[in-house]
Amino acid sequence: MAKKFKPLDLSKLKTYSLSDRPSKVKTDDFARIWQKGSSFRVFLDSLPDILAGRDLREVISAIAAAHVDNRTIIFGMGAHVIKVGLNPIVIDLMERGLITAVAMNGAGIIHDAELAMIGQTSEDVAAAIGDGTFGMARETGNFLGEAIKTVKGHKTGLGEAVGQAIIDQQLPMMDQSILAAGVRLDIPVTVHVAIGTDIIHMHPGFDPQKTGAATHRDFRQFASIVATLEKGVYLNVGSAVILPEIFLKATTLVRNLGYSLDEFTTVNLDFIKHYRPLTNVIARPTARGGQGIGIVGHHEILLPLIAAGVIELLE
Repeated sequence: MAKKFKPLDLSKLKTYSLSDRPSKVKTDDFARIWQKGSSFRVFLDSLPDILAGRDLREVISAIAAAHVDNRTIIFGMGAHVIKVGLNPIVIDLMERGLITAVAMNGAGIIHDAELAMIGQTSEDVAAAIGDGTFGMARETGNFLGEAIKTVKGHKTGLGEAVGQAIIDQQLPMMDQSILAAGVRLDIPVTVHVAIGTDIIHMHPGFDPQKTGAATHRDFRQFASIVATLEKGVYLNVGSAVILPEIFLKATTLVRNLGYSLDEFTTVNLDFIKHYRPLTNVIARPTARGGQGIGIVGHHEILLPLIAAGVIELLE
Protein backbone atom coordinates (compact mmCIF):
# COMPACT_ATOMS: atom_id res chain seq x y z
CA MET A 1 0.00 0.00 0.00
CA ALA A 2 1.32 3.46 -0.89
CA LYS A 3 2.21 5.79 1.99
CA LYS A 4 0.03 8.86 2.52
CA PHE A 5 1.68 12.22 3.24
CA LYS A 6 0.08 15.40 4.58
CA PRO A 7 1.64 18.87 4.20
CA LEU A 8 3.57 19.96 7.31
CA ASP A 9 1.77 22.17 9.82
CA LEU A 10 3.68 25.48 9.98
CA SER A 11 1.70 27.04 12.83
CA LYS A 12 4.24 26.03 15.49
CA LEU A 13 7.30 27.23 13.56
CA LYS A 14 9.94 28.82 15.84
CA THR A 15 11.15 32.25 14.75
CA TYR A 16 13.47 34.95 16.09
CA SER A 17 13.94 38.69 15.66
CA LEU A 18 15.79 39.83 12.55
CA SER A 19 17.74 42.29 14.70
CA ASP A 20 19.10 39.42 16.80
CA ARG A 21 20.33 37.42 13.81
CA PRO A 22 24.02 37.70 12.81
CA SER A 23 24.15 39.03 9.22
CA LYS A 24 27.07 38.92 6.81
CA VAL A 25 26.08 42.07 4.93
CA LYS A 26 25.54 45.49 6.52
CA THR A 27 24.98 48.90 5.02
CA ASP A 28 28.11 50.10 6.86
CA ASP A 29 30.07 47.82 4.52
CA PHE A 30 28.53 49.16 1.31
CA ALA A 31 30.43 50.97 -1.43
CA ARG A 32 30.61 54.75 -1.32
CA ILE A 33 29.63 56.90 -4.27
CA TRP A 34 32.56 58.29 -6.23
CA GLN A 35 33.16 62.03 -6.11
CA LYS A 36 34.89 63.57 -9.10
CA GLY A 37 38.49 64.55 -8.42
CA SER A 38 38.94 62.30 -5.40
CA SER A 39 42.25 60.54 -4.69
CA PHE A 40 43.18 56.92 -5.31
CA ARG A 41 43.23 56.36 -1.56
CA VAL A 42 39.62 57.52 -1.41
CA PHE A 43 38.80 55.13 -4.26
CA LEU A 44 40.18 52.18 -2.30
CA ASP A 45 38.27 53.24 0.79
CA SER A 46 35.09 53.54 -1.29
CA LEU A 47 35.11 49.86 -2.27
CA PRO A 48 32.59 47.67 -0.43
CA ASP A 49 34.06 45.99 2.64
CA ILE A 50 32.70 42.70 1.33
CA LEU A 51 34.35 39.68 -0.35
CA ALA A 52 36.99 40.76 -2.91
CA GLY A 53 36.75 44.43 -1.88
CA ARG A 54 37.71 43.45 1.65
CA ASP A 55 40.34 40.99 0.42
CA LEU A 56 41.98 43.59 -1.80
CA ARG A 57 42.43 45.95 1.12
CA GLU A 58 43.63 43.09 3.32
CA VAL A 59 46.34 42.19 0.79
CA ILE A 60 47.45 45.83 0.59
CA SER A 61 47.55 46.12 4.39
CA ALA A 62 49.48 42.86 4.78
CA ILE A 63 52.17 43.92 2.31
CA ALA A 64 52.48 47.38 3.83
CA ALA A 65 52.68 45.99 7.37
CA ALA A 66 55.31 43.44 6.36
CA HIS A 67 57.39 46.18 4.76
CA VAL A 68 57.15 48.46 7.80
CA ASP A 69 58.20 45.57 10.07
CA ASN A 70 61.07 44.65 7.72
CA ARG A 71 59.55 41.25 7.00
CA THR A 72 60.07 39.15 3.89
CA ILE A 73 57.82 39.71 0.86
CA ILE A 74 58.22 37.15 -1.93
CA PHE A 75 56.73 37.76 -5.36
CA GLY A 76 56.12 34.45 -7.14
CA MET A 77 55.05 34.91 -10.74
CA GLY A 78 54.08 33.07 -13.87
CA ALA A 79 55.33 34.38 -17.20
CA HIS A 80 51.88 35.77 -18.00
CA VAL A 81 52.68 38.63 -15.62
CA ILE A 82 55.38 39.71 -18.07
CA LYS A 83 53.19 39.16 -21.13
CA VAL A 84 50.50 41.52 -19.88
CA GLY A 85 52.95 44.38 -19.44
CA LEU A 86 53.64 44.40 -15.71
CA ASN A 87 57.45 44.48 -15.65
CA PRO A 88 57.50 48.21 -14.81
CA ILE A 89 55.22 47.61 -11.81
CA VAL A 90 57.31 44.70 -10.50
CA ILE A 91 60.59 46.57 -11.00
CA ASP A 92 59.22 49.67 -9.24
CA LEU A 93 58.19 47.55 -6.24
CA MET A 94 61.68 46.04 -6.21
CA GLU A 95 63.27 49.49 -6.28
CA ARG A 96 61.03 50.66 -3.43
CA GLY A 97 62.12 47.70 -1.31
CA LEU A 98 58.59 46.27 -1.36
CA ILE A 99 59.75 42.97 -2.84
CA THR A 100 62.41 40.96 -1.01
CA ALA A 101 62.74 38.27 -3.67
CA VAL A 102 61.19 37.21 -6.98
CA ALA A 103 60.54 33.64 -8.10
CA MET A 104 59.48 32.75 -11.65
CA ASN A 105 59.03 29.71 -13.85
CA GLY A 106 61.26 28.86 -16.83
CA ALA A 107 59.13 30.78 -19.31
CA GLY A 108 59.83 33.94 -17.32
CA ILE A 109 63.45 34.16 -18.46
CA ILE A 110 62.35 33.81 -22.09
CA HIS A 111 59.85 36.67 -22.11
CA ASP A 112 61.99 38.85 -19.85
CA ALA A 113 65.08 38.36 -22.05
CA GLU A 114 63.17 38.99 -25.28
CA LEU A 115 61.85 42.25 -23.86
CA ALA A 116 65.39 43.26 -22.93
CA MET A 117 66.63 42.34 -26.42
CA ILE A 118 64.02 43.95 -28.66
CA GLY A 119 61.23 45.33 -26.48
CA GLN A 120 58.66 42.75 -27.57
CA THR A 121 57.70 39.14 -26.80
CA SER A 122 54.92 36.51 -26.94
CA GLU A 123 54.55 34.87 -30.33
CA ASP A 124 51.30 33.68 -31.90
CA VAL A 125 51.48 29.98 -31.01
CA ALA A 126 48.34 29.02 -32.92
CA ALA A 127 49.74 30.51 -36.12
CA ALA A 128 53.20 28.90 -35.73
CA ILE A 129 52.48 25.43 -34.36
CA GLY A 130 51.17 24.11 -37.67
CA ASP A 131 54.45 24.42 -39.59
CA GLY A 132 56.80 23.77 -36.67
CA THR A 133 58.15 27.31 -36.36
CA PHE A 134 56.79 27.85 -32.86
CA GLY A 135 59.61 28.53 -30.42
CA MET A 136 62.35 28.71 -33.05
CA ALA A 137 63.46 32.32 -32.64
CA ARG A 138 67.23 32.18 -33.15
CA GLU A 139 68.24 35.09 -30.90
CA THR A 140 66.24 33.83 -27.92
CA GLY A 141 67.77 30.36 -28.02
CA ASN A 142 71.30 31.67 -28.61
CA PHE A 143 71.23 34.33 -25.91
CA LEU A 144 69.78 32.14 -23.18
CA GLY A 145 71.95 29.20 -24.23
CA GLU A 146 75.07 31.34 -23.81
CA ALA A 147 73.82 32.79 -20.52
CA ILE A 148 73.28 29.30 -19.11
CA LYS A 149 76.83 28.34 -20.11
CA THR A 150 78.14 30.94 -17.63
CA VAL A 151 76.73 28.90 -14.73
CA LYS A 152 79.58 27.73 -12.51
CA GLY A 153 78.78 24.42 -10.86
CA HIS A 154 76.32 24.92 -8.02
CA LYS A 155 77.53 28.46 -7.33
CA THR A 156 75.32 30.38 -9.77
CA GLY A 157 71.55 30.44 -9.93
CA LEU A 158 69.70 30.56 -13.23
CA GLY A 159 68.05 33.92 -12.54
CA GLU A 160 71.37 35.46 -11.60
CA ALA A 161 73.11 34.07 -14.70
CA VAL A 162 70.53 35.43 -17.14
CA GLY A 163 70.20 38.77 -15.36
CA GLN A 164 73.97 39.24 -15.37
CA ALA A 165 74.14 38.34 -19.08
CA ILE A 166 71.51 40.98 -19.87
CA ILE A 167 73.58 43.59 -18.05
CA ASP A 168 76.93 42.43 -19.44
CA GLN A 169 75.66 42.62 -23.00
CA GLN A 170 73.93 45.94 -22.34
CA LEU A 171 70.77 44.81 -24.08
CA PRO A 172 68.88 47.82 -25.47
CA MET A 173 65.78 47.46 -23.27
CA MET A 174 67.41 46.05 -20.14
CA ASP A 175 65.70 48.69 -18.01
CA GLN A 176 62.50 46.68 -18.61
CA SER A 177 64.04 43.42 -17.33
CA ILE A 178 63.08 41.99 -13.93
CA LEU A 179 66.12 39.70 -14.08
CA ALA A 180 68.50 42.60 -14.70
CA ALA A 181 66.82 44.60 -11.93
CA GLY A 182 67.45 41.72 -9.56
CA VAL A 183 71.18 41.80 -10.29
CA ARG A 184 71.30 45.59 -10.18
CA LEU A 185 69.44 45.82 -6.87
CA ASP A 186 70.96 42.66 -5.35
CA ILE A 187 67.49 41.14 -5.01
CA PRO A 188 67.31 37.37 -5.58
CA VAL A 189 65.37 36.30 -8.68
CA THR A 190 65.07 32.53 -8.64
CA VAL A 191 63.98 30.51 -11.68
CA HIS A 192 62.28 27.13 -11.40
CA VAL A 193 62.43 25.03 -14.56
CA ALA A 194 60.57 21.88 -15.60
CA ILE A 195 62.61 20.44 -18.48
CA GLY A 196 60.58 20.22 -21.68
CA THR A 197 58.17 23.03 -20.88
CA ASP A 198 60.06 25.94 -22.47
CA ILE A 199 60.98 26.70 -26.08
CA ILE A 200 64.72 26.94 -25.41
CA HIS A 201 64.75 23.27 -24.38
CA MET A 202 64.33 22.43 -28.09
CA HIS A 203 67.39 24.41 -29.21
CA PRO A 204 70.73 22.68 -29.84
CA GLY A 205 72.65 25.13 -27.65
CA PHE A 206 70.58 24.32 -24.55
CA ASP A 207 72.60 22.75 -21.71
CA PRO A 208 70.28 20.62 -19.54
CA GLN A 209 73.00 19.76 -17.02
CA LYS A 210 73.88 23.35 -16.20
CA THR A 211 70.21 24.34 -16.27
CA GLY A 212 69.37 21.58 -13.81
CA ALA A 213 72.21 22.54 -11.48
CA ALA A 214 71.32 26.23 -11.65
CA THR A 215 67.61 25.75 -11.08
CA HIS A 216 68.32 23.39 -8.16
CA ARG A 217 70.51 26.06 -6.61
CA ASP A 218 67.67 28.52 -7.14
CA PHE A 219 65.31 26.15 -5.35
CA ARG A 220 67.64 25.98 -2.36
CA GLN A 221 68.00 29.75 -2.36
CA PHE A 222 64.23 30.14 -2.63
CA ALA A 223 63.84 27.82 0.35
CA SER A 224 66.30 29.92 2.34
CA ILE A 225 64.11 32.96 1.66
CA VAL A 226 60.93 31.08 2.63
CA ALA A 227 62.72 30.27 5.90
CA THR A 228 62.48 34.00 6.74
CA LEU A 229 58.79 34.33 5.82
CA GLU A 230 57.45 34.43 9.38
CA LYS A 231 54.96 37.36 9.57
CA GLY A 232 55.79 38.13 5.93
CA VAL A 233 53.85 37.77 2.67
CA TYR A 234 54.07 35.30 -0.20
CA LEU A 235 52.30 36.22 -3.44
CA ASN A 236 51.61 33.71 -6.18
CA VAL A 237 50.64 35.68 -9.27
CA GLY A 238 49.62 33.65 -12.29
CA SER A 239 51.42 30.36 -11.71
CA ALA A 240 48.98 27.45 -11.71
CA VAL A 241 51.36 24.53 -11.18
CA ILE A 242 55.12 25.11 -10.92
CA LEU A 243 55.41 27.76 -8.22
CA PRO A 244 52.63 26.40 -5.99
CA GLU A 245 54.46 23.07 -5.97
CA ILE A 246 57.83 24.75 -5.37
CA PHE A 247 56.39 26.81 -2.52
CA LEU A 248 54.80 23.78 -0.85
CA LYS A 249 58.07 21.82 -0.98
CA ALA A 250 60.07 24.78 0.31
CA THR A 251 57.61 25.24 3.18
CA THR A 252 57.92 21.66 4.38
CA LEU A 253 61.69 21.72 3.87
CA VAL A 254 62.28 24.74 6.11
CA ARG A 255 59.92 23.40 8.78
CA ASN A 256 61.74 20.07 8.65
CA LEU A 257 65.01 21.92 9.27
CA GLY A 258 63.56 23.63 12.34
CA TYR A 259 62.80 27.13 11.06
CA SER A 260 59.85 28.97 12.59
CA LEU A 261 57.12 29.34 9.98
CA ASP A 262 53.83 29.58 11.84
CA GLU A 263 52.18 32.87 10.93
CA PHE A 264 52.33 34.59 7.56
CA THR A 265 50.09 35.72 4.71
CA THR A 266 49.80 33.97 1.37
CA VAL A 267 48.07 35.55 -1.62
CA ASN A 268 46.98 34.01 -4.91
CA LEU A 269 46.00 36.23 -7.83
CA ASP A 270 44.67 34.73 -11.05
CA PHE A 271 41.76 35.12 -13.45
CA ILE A 272 40.41 31.63 -12.71
CA LYS A 273 40.65 29.35 -9.68
CA HIS A 274 43.15 26.49 -9.91
CA TYR A 275 43.47 23.51 -7.57
CA ARG A 276 47.17 23.84 -6.71
CA PRO A 277 47.22 27.54 -5.80
CA LEU A 278 44.09 27.09 -3.70
CA THR A 279 45.58 24.16 -1.78
CA ASN A 280 49.36 24.62 -1.96
CA VAL A 281 49.44 28.41 -1.51
CA ILE A 282 46.28 29.47 0.29
CA ALA A 283 45.20 26.50 2.42
CA ARG A 284 47.92 24.00 3.36
CA PRO A 285 50.90 26.28 4.25
CA THR A 286 48.77 28.54 6.50
CA ALA A 287 46.77 25.77 8.19
CA ARG A 288 48.73 26.18 11.42
CA GLY A 289 48.62 29.99 11.45
CA GLY A 290 48.35 33.13 9.36
CA GLN A 291 45.95 33.69 6.50
CA GLY A 292 45.53 32.75 2.86
CA ILE A 293 43.77 35.13 0.49
CA GLY A 294 42.65 34.43 -3.06
CA ILE A 295 41.40 37.10 -5.46
CA VAL A 296 40.08 36.28 -8.91
CA GLY A 297 40.84 38.85 -11.58
CA HIS A 298 43.18 39.86 -14.35
CA HIS A 299 46.81 40.50 -13.44
CA GLU A 300 46.97 43.66 -15.54
CA ILE A 301 44.28 45.20 -13.32
CA LEU A 302 44.84 43.62 -9.90
CA LEU A 303 48.59 44.08 -9.59
CA PRO A 304 48.66 47.81 -10.44
CA LEU A 305 45.76 48.32 -8.00
CA ILE A 306 47.60 46.51 -5.21
CA ALA A 307 50.91 48.22 -5.94
CA ALA A 308 49.32 51.66 -5.96
CA GLY A 309 47.39 50.87 -2.79
CA VAL A 310 50.55 49.83 -0.93
CA ILE A 311 52.42 52.93 -2.07
CA GLU A 312 49.52 55.19 -1.01
CA LEU A 313 49.19 53.47 2.36
CA LEU A 314 52.90 53.80 3.12
CA GLU A 315 53.25 57.39 1.95
